Amino acid sequence: MAQHNQLGKEGEQRAAAYLEEKGYQILETNWYYQKAEVDIIAQKGSTLAVVEVKTRSSVDFGLPHEFVKPQKIKLLTQAIDAYVRNGNLDVEVRFDIISIHKKANEFIMEHLEDAFFHF
Repeated sequence: MAQHNQLGKEGEQRAAAYLEEKGYQILETNWYYQKAEVDIIAQKGSTLAVVEVKTRSSVDFGLPHEFVKPQKIKLLTQAIDAYVRNGNLDVEVRFDIISIHKKANEFIMEHLEDAFFHF
């Protein structure tokens, strides 16, 4: 596996562990719908948190969360619409980003709630 893929997988695992520590139940990881991959679908209370995880080894070209582009947002919203409808779920949906920057042996993590509405 390429080094950047390993870093991404490690970031997703750390993000899931972080969410569990914060009281979220992880429902899905790497869930696919058509062309969309949703990194993490988690629930806390009546809120369904759709989490895009971005992990980078350098911030020279921008912070990790700045790499979530409008096309990705569109795909994620379509996928989660189908997830909620197909599951007949009665939940509030929130789109989050967990931004992770690896600096030496340290992982710096930032959880941006309702992130798609802050761009």
